[in-house]
Amino acid sequence: MASLVVFLSILSLGSWIYLVFYRGNFWRVGETLPREAAKRDNWPSVVTIVPARNEAGVINTTVKALLKQDYPGKLRILVVDDQSRDRTGKVAMRAAEASESPISFSVLSGSPPPADWTGKLWALSQGINKMAHTAQDADYYWFTDADVAHSKSCLRRLIQKAEDGDQDLVSLMVKLESKGIWELLLIPPFVYFFKKLYPFEWISDPTKKTAGAAGGCVLIRRKALENAGGIESIRNALIDDCTLADRIKKFGRPEGGRVWLGLTARSKSIRPYDGLKGIWRMVARTAYTQLEHSPLKLLLAVLGMIVVYLVPPIAVATFPLHNNDWALYAGGASWFFMAYTFWPTLRLYSLPIWLAPSLPIAAAFYTLMTVDSAFSHWRGKGGEWKGRTQAAH
Repeated sequence: MASLVVFLSILSLGSWIYLVFYRGNFWRVGETLPREAAKRDNWPSVVTIVPARNEAGVINTTVKALLKQDYPGKLRILVVDDQSRDRTGKVAMRAAEASESPISFSVLSGSPPPADWTGKLWALSQGINKMAHTAQDADYYWFTDADVAHSKSCLRRLIQKAEDGDQDLVSLMVKLESKGIWELLLIPPFVYFFKKLYPFEWISDPTKKTAGAAGGCVLIRRKALENAGGIESIRNALIDDCTLADRIKKFGRPEGGRVWLGLTARSKSIRPYDGLKGIWRMVARTAYTQLEHSPLKLLLAVLGMIVVYLVPPIAVATFPLHNNDWALYAGGASWFFMAYTFWPTLRLYSLPIWLAPSLPIAAAFYTLMTVDSAFSHWRGKGGEWKGRTQAAH
């Protein structure tokens, strides 16, 4: 038994040495937009498309934030009411009317998605087709979720990043809600695990195949999207943001597009997660899709999470039982690496450093969510979100 604990502890330490030094500095949080946008002579034309389904509780705040954008160029905003069962469309229009903003704003009532489309991508496609007739001069599309409140300078800084860096797609992972105990425990690790899976440094490197985006805020060049085959080229993607980024990086230009993903604390998600249940539902919706619905990849993922995140604290806590110094030191070093690399994410969320050693607890929950995601897929309920089951696509 002691020899097994030693072996697993050393294996975990080796994994952490790789992650810390050879995984694209995923744990750092230096990828941010410029604090203020520089002055420009010409600002590109932008069309903002907001897919919204059953968002009456938050769409008012989202629309008001969009209409307060201090963007000097031409900006048009379209909310696509995606078959909502509440008053999403009416609430959005009333928010626009109350704001008295000079920015062009409209609401489109969406139609049901065809069998080979996911709901969000079908809503975006309808918005693009609608604006193709009224905004033919658009240089960029700005896709943003209906539960995100952006800072008033967000679009200006996104455009500056795209124009100055010659980027085809610029995306932001907005600050997620983290007020309750479950949110404090699980939301910062969600950001941490995402960055480990898609190292931002690799995403922005044209020589790397890694591509990723965060669907809550995506600015994309219209021409690059057209070159990549349009939204219809990814119409059945459940993880639509990262699939779109991959498509743009491969086909946005003849030589390959340029993609950038960063973090922000200025733009924030305003969706309440409803505790553990809401977070569980969010993760389980796509976790097994991320593993390409492969039982073998699921098994390897579960074993990997156990070795990397759970073995270190277990090796330290059970030292009186195995009484092996190698297991204690290797486990302790791995746990230190874990906490040290988690600290920058906690700092982004203005959380105390004493939460850093709690990452193994979050890892255990996310492992269970991934397993549950697989069971949901096997029961024919994969990708279920707001009354739609979409993973079968």
